[in-house]
Amino acid sequence: MKRERATAVLCEMLDRLEQSAWPLNLVEEIFLFGSYIRGALEVGDVDIVVQHTADERWKRESLDAMFGGRDGYAVMRQALRGRRRGVSFQFQDRSALEEEGIELFLLWRRGEPIDLARQRLTAISPDPAAGRAPRDHVLPAYEAIADQIPRPVRIDLHRLCTSGGATVSAFPLLEAQPHSAEALTHVDERWTPHSPLRRGAAAALAHLENLGQALDHVELHGQYLDYSKTDEVIECFIDLGWRYWRSANRYLDDGQAWFEVLPATVRQPLHALYITPGSRR
Repeated sequence: MKRERATAVLCEMLDRLEQSAWPLNLVEEIFLFGSYIRGALEVGDVDIVVQHTADERWKRESLDAMFGGRDGYAVMRQALRGRRRGVSFQFQDRSALEEEGIELFLLWRRGEPIDLARQRLTAISPDPAAGRAPRDHVLPAYEAIADQIPRPVRIDLHRLCTSGGATVSAFPLLEAQPHSAEALTHVDERWTPHSPLRRGAAAALAHLENLGQALDHVELHGQYLDYSKTDEVIECFIDLGWRYWRSANRYLDDGQAWFEVLPATVRQPLHALYITPGSRR
């Protein structure tokens, strides 16, 4: 991503923050780190750390998301970035990053005018010599697509794989439709024909089908393909765009595989990770 585009993404985020609508009224501090603050002219994602408080609504909705296996930060992530891509958020991780020795740049703190944050952003000078910061917690299996994997997920994958808790393979996901009429009906009922989620779901089902995976033993993005078979053993969970990643450990602990379709667009090539439990689980 060009630096100019990254700056526009950050400026739009500050505009939304200035409106202070829920849940952005809970944000206490925002820090930047990575390639952008080093002045790089090309960045992968804009790396942002968000510290926040919690009100009763946040606690209630976070608990609902946790018990439902969903990403509890989806609402705040969406509120901060809008429809923009190319932003990687870490929440409540300031101390952990500082302990790793990662340089953090304060963009905004509650009580400060947003204009001060805009001035700080403008003061970060471009540096043609900076280059992009190397991605940490990257294994050879997914090195080529590391920019598409959020840093917290890379940390999880690195821990799982280096401890023997899981193995991971990454590959381009071919555009395809499953042969199963039941699976096709399911995706058509859940998503519109041109939805990126439908595109990713269909390709993932077709891939697993070609591997010989029985689709009635697959859970797709939080739903069974056939609700009459909810007592069946699930052998693989398909996740679309990291929404259910917080549940991955539970599935892997139970001996089930995890198939992650990286965030899809309408036209760009699809990529996926196939994560299987390791011998030490």
